[in-house]
Amino acid sequence: MDDSAGQLKKFQKELSSGTVSLVLLAVLGQSRQALYGYQIAKRLEELGEETGALAGKQSALYPVLRNLEANGLLASEVEPSVSGPPRRYYRITKLGREVLREWIAAWEATRDSVDKVLQGEWR
Repeated sequence: MDDSAGQLKKFQKELSSGTVSLVLLAVLGQSRQALYGYQIAKRLEELGEETGALAGKQSALYPVLRNLEANGLLASEVEPSVSGPPRRYYRITKLGREVLREWIAAWEATRDSVDKVLQGEWR
């Protein structure tokens, strides 16, 4: 791996670490029903996320989901599955919806500021 590829990989890792929680909260905020980890991963793939923050890292979902739940932004229930082990279903809480709105506003402001700098509009 050449130096620029290594730098890109490091940048992508840093960037994704700050957006994974936002993306997961948004997926659950847009869902009409509780979802389990594999369903969330499939939604991300459907949204074209396979090249983004969680590319090929379904296992990376679970620590973030647990953290969001520990902070009261998600709630979960374990339900039996007819085709395997029990599944933990996650849903967004009222607090999670409030936080999601705030995070979206912060994301949009950050994105807009970065775009201005990258496009040379900040001068």
